[in-house]
Amino acid sequence: MHRNCRFAMLRGLLNGVKIMSNTLYALGIGVGTQNADGEWLEVFFPQPLLQPEPELQALLERIGYTGGNCDLPLSPQQMPELAAELKAAGQDALAQSVAALGDSVRPLVATVLAVDSAPETVPETYLKLQLLSHRLVKPHQTDLSGAFAVLRNVAWTSEGAIELAELPARQLQARLENRELEVSCVDKFPKMSNYVVPAGVRIAHTARVRLGAYLGEGTTIMHEGFVNFNAGTEGPGMIEGRISSGIMIGSGSDLGGGSSTMGTLSGGGNIVNTMGSGCLLGANAGVGIPLGDRCTVEAGLYITAGTKVCMLDAQGRAVETLKARELAGKSDLLFRRNSVTGTVECLTNRSAIELNEELHAHN
Repeated sequence: MHRNCRFAMLRGLLNGVKIMSNTLYALGIGVGTQNADGEWLEVFFPQPLLQPEPELQALLERIGYTGGNCDLPLSPQQMPELAAELKAAGQDALAQSVAALGDSVRPLVATVLAVDSAPETVPETYLKLQLLSHRLVKPHQTDLSGAFAVLRNVAWTSEGAIELAELPARQLQARLENRELEVSCVDKFPKMSNYVVPAGVRIAHTARVRLGAYLGEGTTIMHEGFVNFNAGTEGPGMIEGRISSGIMIGSGSDLGGGSSTMGTLSGGGNIVNTMGSGCLLGANAGVGIPLGDRCTVEAGLYITAGTKVCMLDAQGRAVETLKARELAGKSDLLFRRNSVTGTVECLTNRSAIELNEELHAHN
């Protein structure tokens, strides 16, 4: 029994999970990168499966699967037979990818998730991140707790992921061979586009969208837009601001240039912030509370949970003052700052935001 599977099996028994059930949570067969000590840095799963057919479990047992959440090392020699069995099981797309893995010079792995629990290995984490970016699950629909601690900080280069301690030697070797090793960033998360580009999106600066982002069809991410992992958009939408981890932006909503949404990783507390459909966050504005549908925050105004807001009636008269958290999730609100008094005001937003169809075309 593989070491990871054994621990996963024990963990499942302790949690009361039936290990050899007929339903698996997810499956990925992929190729990745390891450091000199054989530790995983990243894994690419070309065709991840959510809730794979029960018939695939018998196939997995033949390559060493005994239950639980685990990573099974594979060899290129196993790929032709595995691809044939996958094709026979009706998994044509996965079978084609697995057949191609037979020519790999990099390490191969099958990652099996019996249950949706916090990831404990790099392959498990990468499988869950790719489930998100493939639109198989939405933010908060899979357990990613502790994922940041599981992943290693690596150098993302023109030759792939490199362990930081091994980077100087690789840079020197490249120079000796009359080539240059470009380091694009040093981070735990790679850019999404190196693993998957979902259909019907535009991304002006791919480094600003992390793997694990969910981009709905019709989404445009402009140069200053940013989307973290476990966050994203329903689409369509124009994103010129920041979508922090955990934030989901509804359909037809726009984030203006330099705007920001406060997530739980950046001081938002335990509140899961979301933005409904048809909303507009003005340039350099920000929100730290959930917004309902058809809400507008004027340019330059940052609303946090404790912001004091003066409520206005239909005639523009002050009715009461309350904290913004009391308006969380409500629809049809317009937030603005009184240019004379500096007071943050809120009134009914009677004009729905209509997106420019030409800007959101992805033909």
